[in-house]
This record gives sequence, structure tokens and C-alpha cells, in this order.
Amino acid sequence: MSETTLAEMLRERGLRLTPQRQLVLQAVHELGHATPEQVHNAVREVAAGVNITTVYRTLELLEELGLVRHTHLSHGSPTYHPGGHDQHIHLVCRHCGTVSEMDPMLMAPLADELTREKGFTVDVGHVALFGTCAECGDISREK
Repeated sequence: MSETTLAEMLRERGLRLTPQRQLVLQAVHELGHATPEQVHNAVREVAAGVNITTVYRTLELLEELGLVRHTHLSHGSPTYHPGGHDQHIHLVCRHCGTVSEMDPMLMAPLADELTREKGFTVDVGHVALFGTCAECGDISREK
């Protein structure tokens, strides 16, 4: 997203584009999947004076604007990733913490069944499956 587009979106809400907002959005895009603490650390490398409260407030605002999305990939803080991308399933390795993405169509049969049986609609953007990635599985098999 360009600075101009972000500035216009903020202006429409009576807000302005601040360096902090720009840095937080840039950090989310660079990190891919990141907790507010990870975003804060990335932003502080560029602007040491930005505090964690500003990062949390900015992430909330950016989510309201549809520029970032969050999901819960552990029991801790939510994980943010760029918005506007297609929804995806998150695969989280319990050993190394790697997060990878899969096409949500893999969930289609289950989602259809849940809708049919329970009237329940799955929000695929928040689906996280935990397990062991191929690399960690290879390491454990070598032992």
C-alpha cells in the first residue's frame, strides 16, 4: 500500500498519517506474521521513542481499516499479518515456531459440513493448526 493511499484512508476518518503509523504498517509487512512485541522491536530499530502502547493502538486502527488482520497462534499475544491478502490457514510448528500458510480451500469440506450440520460459518483467517513442520519432523526422526 502506498503512503498516499494510507494517508487518504486516515484522512477520511479525521486522522493523519504519522511516522509511527507508517512504521508499524511497514513492520507488519516486513515481518509477515508478528506479535505486537515483535512489531515494537522492529519499529524501535528505526524510531527508539515509539512505545508499546502506540504499537497496540496503531495495530487496532490498522485492523479497523482492513490493512492488517490478527489471529491467535498461541496462548500469548495475537499475531498480525498484512490485510488485503487472501484468507489462509496458519500452520504453526510447536517445535521451531515457524508459521506457514495454506490455501483455505483445504478446509472447504469441513467448513461445508459445519455449516450444514451446525449452521456454523468458519472464519478461515483465524484458523491455526498446530503440529510439527517437515524440517523438525526430519530432525526428530534422525535421532
